[in-house]
Amino acid sequence: MITGFNHVSIVVPDLAAAMARLEQVYHLKAGEPRINAEQGVRLVWIDLGNARLELMEPTRPDSPVAKFLERNPHGGIHHFCLNVDGVDATLGALAQCGVRALGGGSAQRNVHGERIAFLQPKDFFGALVELEEHGDAAH
Repeated sequence: MITGFNHVSIVVPDLAAAMARLEQVYHLKAGEPRINAEQGVRLVWIDLGNARLELMEPTRPDSPVAKFLERNPHGGIHHFCLNVDGVDATLGALAQCGVRALGGGSAQRNVHGERIAFLQPKDFFGALVELEEHGDAAH
């Protein structure tokens, strides 16, 4: 099941400007931008040692992140991510407790190739939760 905390994801309207601000104001250095074509996002990671921040901007107008930005033009927290031993097993166990997965429960892949899934926000106090499969929780 759940093995740890992974990251908080923040949607921003301008990834380059957000990266510059984090470095100038907070002295946080982002990694290289990556694209997840399946999810329609460009993203960067900021490694904090015990967790990460993920900054995302949409790459196409029909992506869920673009829809989020339409409702929140200045950006904002989009989701948080929990590490799990196995996405399928975790989704199965949670389904037995009435928790629903988005997208019919089919796992996707993130930019690192790990399997991920998202939970219905109504089933977690209104928060969008990403589950990310890890053999080790220290990723």
